[in-house]
Amino acid sequence: MSTVKVGLVQMSCTDDVSENLDKAVKGIKDAASKGAQIVCLQELFTSLYFCDVEDYDKFNLAEAVPGPSTNALGLVAKELGVVIVASLFEKRAQGIYHNTTAVIDADGSYLGKYRKMHIPDDPAYFEKFYFTPGDLGYKVFKTKFATLGVLICWDQWYPEAARLTALAGADILFYPTAIGWATAQNQETNDEQFNAWQTIQRSHAIANGVHVVSVNRVGLEQNGLMKFWGGSFVSNPFGTLIAKASHDQEEVLVVDVDLTKTDQYRTHWPFMRDRRIDSYGEIVKRYID
Repeated sequence: MSTVKVGLVQMSCTDDVSENLDKAVKGIKDAASKGAQIVCLQELFTSLYFCDVEDYDKFNLAEAVPGPSTNALGLVAKELGVVIVASLFEKRAQGIYHNTTAVIDADGSYLGKYRKMHIPDDPAYFEKFYFTPGDLGYKVFKTKFATLGVLICWDQWYPEAARLTALAGADILFYPTAIGWATAQNQETNDEQFNAWQTIQRSHAIANGVHVVSVNRVGLEQNGLMKFWGGSFVSNPFGTLIAKASHDQEEVLVVDVDLTKTDQYRTHWPFMRDRRIDSYGEIVKRYID
């Protein structure tokens, strides 16, 4: 297809998993009613962002993937004829957990999953306590409407991840994410952080000549100490914003994505053609001494 309609569901969450899943399904249905063919949910949408503390009880939120949530979303995908990109807390085995995104095709079938590769450990983002780094590599999923590449939140900061996913044939890069501002910090810091977050992802669109779709959560969490900044957006293959959500409202955006733009931009700005792949060998080193 030359043009697909992409839906972004930006929502706040509670500590009730069933309530969050129901809200996500409502958002998917809203997007589908507006013509969306591919719908992306935010990172870890079934719960509050629990990685603000190191708490063994939080492991009880994890589930098999595929499992209960993918089964429920598969029924919704089949009913509506939409592709769903769903970020989940995966229990792989006893004591092994991942931050995982499942992709469900428009007929309700489970296509597979991507496991988050880059795992942060920052104040209020103690993800290394919970998540084993991904071991499936960088993946694409051939859906009814487009070939999707999926990366997750902290992966956003790494051009290598975007590049490898694009080289695997992704038409669109999707980033489910959960990132916010500490409510104690000033507006200048807020603006700098948000601009960096958006800019790095738009740069992936430019460098790889693909659309980028980023879906973030909103709302106050962590007893009011963290405000998730929303700002979900779609960038065209030259970094131009073609849609952007607010910083504080639950929203469902549906955006036309013209897949022919990839060829147009890659032809006129041939960054892919001019890559010097013979010169990049040292990129696999931690640091060049």
